[in-house]
Amino acid sequence: MADPPKPEGPNPKPGSKGEGAPKKPAPERGGGATGGSGTTGGGGARWWQDRRKLAAAIVGSVVFAAAVALGAYELFFKRPADISNGANVPFKKEKRDPVVRTTNWPMFGFDRARTRWLRAEDVKPPFKEIWKYGGKPLIEFPPIFVKSRELCVKRTKLGCDGRLFFVDNNGFTYSLDADTGRIIWQRRIAALNASSPAYSKGRLFIVNLVPGQILSLDAATGKTIWKHPLPGRSESSPVVVGNRVYFGDEDGVLRSLATRNGKTIWETPLAGAIKAGPAYQDGILYVGDYGGEMSAVKASNGRLKWQAGSQGLSFSRTGAFYSTPAVAFGRVYSGNNDGRVYSFDASNGELAWTQSTGGYVYSGPTVADAPGMPPTVYIGSFDGNIYALDAKTGAERWVRSLGGSVIGSLSVVGPLVYVATFEGTTTYGFKLSNGEKKFSFKTGAYMPVISDGRRIYLTGYSSIFALQPVKKKPKPTKGAKGAGTGGSSGSEPDSGQTP
Repeated sequence: MADPPKPEGPNPKPGSKGEGAPKKPAPERGGGATGGSGTTGGGGARWWQDRRKLAAAIVGSVVFAAAVALGAYELFFKRPADISNGANVPFKKEKRDPVVRTTNWPMFGFDRARTRWLRAEDVKPPFKEIWKYGGKPLIEFPPIFVKSRELCVKRTKLGCDGRLFFVDNNGFTYSLDADTGRIIWQRRIAALNASSPAYSKGRLFIVNLVPGQILSLDAATGKTIWKHPLPGRSESSPVVVGNRVYFGDEDGVLRSLATRNGKTIWETPLAGAIKAGPAYQDGILYVGDYGGEMSAVKASNGRLKWQAGSQGLSFSRTGAFYSTPAVAFGRVYSGNNDGRVYSFDASNGELAWTQSTGGYVYSGPTVADAPGMPPTVYIGSFDGNIYALDAKTGAERWVRSLGGSVIGSLSVVGPLVYVATFEGTTTYGFKLSNGEKKFSFKTGAYMPVISDGRRIYLTGYSSIFALQPVKKKPKPTKGAKGAGTGGSSGSEPDSGQTP
């Protein structure tokens, strides 16, 4: 509380005429206290000497201070409420045909839009393990799968039914035979890596953290075709469209290079470090950054089409986009370090909806329009939950607790969505429609499953497993030999693979 104000003007001398001259004391009442004027003795009382007025002043000051504090909290510290505008933002349903034969998974996120959804209805539990690759270094990002004539080693038949390509965290790149898990070639290209390769026309394109660079390798042999140094580190898994490769780096620059020789086509600075891989659809690249902005950039010339901010934690505390976005239904979906999932209009960046979780959302969204279900976004959070959200409105369809943080992206293969937990290092598969657990496996950590339409390839903490679906035996007909002694279990077990 402030000191009381001092009287204005000069102090009159004692005995002079004026306010300062001595006055006759007022008659005493009841022990010297006066009424009305509030004077005591020979001087006028001040308001701070009146207990009731003093109390009122104190209360008023407290109320004022509380109001100021509340206003500051609302303005600077309170977390903004989620946005729910999905019904008013354009939404376009998409149709995807089922997979009936071997299909390439040639980049991180399956396709250029990074949807992470393969409609392979027959790839489902129970599974049997057909091979395992095991090593010591961490495999943070999943492999890709490619089947192509130029990858078939005719003498040994290795790679003829497809290959897996991946890079471990120590910078070793591997090519594995998809049927046996045998190493076809391996070589070290970096000291530190956290990304998946992209494949196009017989070549691999890989970015590295240390040293900061992008390389093009011959996919058949692993030989370097070209190398392009970068001014900063990169873990932005590339996407290839035509004769160009696109990616970002921690200097905050989105880049386009020629696939033939690595020559720079264009460079576009964004609002912060780019850790996510860009998604692509209809001539536009979409990527978020650590400045909290989601950007749409023209792939042809690098010009910015639109840029939209995140809600963040509060005023001046923006959220960072680590999550690699997915593009579907005319929307751009992404997780954010402010604990939210975002849906933007792909045409102009209008925010359709946000949905809060209880922790960081590093996980990239998986979007699917599975048979018998409305379009849905599946995503994990540091809060240990997996969320199934209405792709149009962001409303929760179901939520399941895994008991450990979900750091990596999910994937949908057939009727299940697969997710791994960082604590407990376990991989689970949940039914798309209601979140019922249908599969569990003894290992996993980041981004668990890819598929070639025949089987799944599951990435553990430092290992890769090939799991083949087990076809159920038909139930014997009545009166047939051995009736009642064989046949299938009749249901999918909770654990599709016994550890």
